[in-house]
Amino acid sequence: MRRRSVLQAAGTLAAALTTPFTWAFAATATPPVLDRRLDRSYDGRTYTDLSALVGTVRGLTAGTVLATFATTSRNLSMTLISASDPTKPSIGLMVGVSGGRLQFSVRHGGVVKQNHLTRTMYDDGVLHTVAITVSEAGCTFHADGRPVLTVPQASFFGAVPGLTALDVARTLDSEQPGGRWFYTGTIQRVAVWDRVLTQPEIAAQSVRVDLADAGRLSMILNSDRPAVWLTTGDSITHGALWTNGWRSYPEHFQERVRWELGRPKNSDFVIDTGVSGSTTNDLLAKFADRVGAFRPRVVSIMLGTNDAATAAIGPSVFRANLRKLVTNVRALPDGAIPLLQTPNPVDAGRWTDRASLGDYARITREVAAELNVVLVDHHAHWLKSNGGAVPLSLLGDGLHPNQRGHLMMAKKMIKDLRIHDPASRVCGLTIP
Repeated sequence: MRRRSVLQAAGTLAAALTTPFTWAFAATATPPVLDRRLDRSYDGRTYTDLSALVGTVRGLTAGTVLATFATTSRNLSMTLISASDPTKPSIGLMVGVSGGRLQFSVRHGGVVKQNHLTRTMYDDGVLHTVAITVSEAGCTFHADGRPVLTVPQASFFGAVPGLTALDVARTLDSEQPGGRWFYTGTIQRVAVWDRVLTQPEIAAQSVRVDLADAGRLSMILNSDRPAVWLTTGDSITHGALWTNGWRSYPEHFQERVRWELGRPKNSDFVIDTGVSGSTTNDLLAKFADRVGAFRPRVVSIMLGTNDAATAAIGPSVFRANLRKLVTNVRALPDGAIPLLQTPNPVDAGRWTDRASLGDYARITREVAAELNVVLVDHHAHWLKSNGGAVPLSLLGDGLHPNQRGHLMMAKKMIKDLRIHDPASRVCGLTIP
């Protein structure tokens, strides 16, 4: 079994989404035409001028541009690398980060040839690698070794004549002679190839590689194609009774995706088939009705709370059931993506029959790691957030999350899928 990431001990998002962390960049069959290892922090005013090397990229009509960076800034249109004509307004190519989102823009002659941003966000302070590939077939964003957005536009350096400036952490034009769109954070490396790198080659150039399913989830979030998201489980996912009239975690997630991410994501559908009292046995028996009938593209499964209290479902049966559920999801039409979630911890003093729930959460982690499934680990997150103790204030009856518990679960899910924006109403919501 492959270890996910050396960052897992720190409880970071990267641990749930990535394969082992590496600092070594593998060589490609052809070297980049530009490759600068910077390892530098920028403060929103500083930059690196590479204009002496602009000839290496000028005229390229296809290829790959890559940057490795880390930031916590939510400033708009921060430049990672840009090439421009500083004698004219808004003329050039820019790869950047805007409000946490990846951005790629090409402008010439007052025309925006393309300006695309991801919905997924990368402002968590962790090193990420973005690669933009451009060919006649279109433009693809790669994040941490996985494709996350494809658009039909195919403009590259060659689409902009007269490039004389090449900069890291700023963009030059005539309207702002000293530069604009400055970057705040760390930039470790920038590179450009005169050909489209393959996905394995991009992965080899990345500081970490996301799980394939994590990349597919990002692709769904960034795509304008409608998707069906299905959450299933027991009374916790059901949201029965203990939310006290507030939204359950699937409902918060639905608001974040279907409304806050904007059109046309409001044509996505989030369906909750959680049923109070359910176990993995129940979901397997009713899989066609509760999952398959809706033709979902993503299936989130959170179970274990009732399994732990069911004599016929010991740890070995639970493990086998989870594995079967993941297999069933992946066998759905169009290759649905499984997403595993651990249940919240409970007050074992009140619910003695669930005293072993921690073992079921551990098994869920192990199955996710073994089968390369993205995991949202509420059980560990709740305990870590409360110094290792069960946060009773998040529970309605010592077992079921109350409205505050559901909000915490929703925010964890949203963060782990990289769509957390503190400026949004869902992500910024607090409940007294």
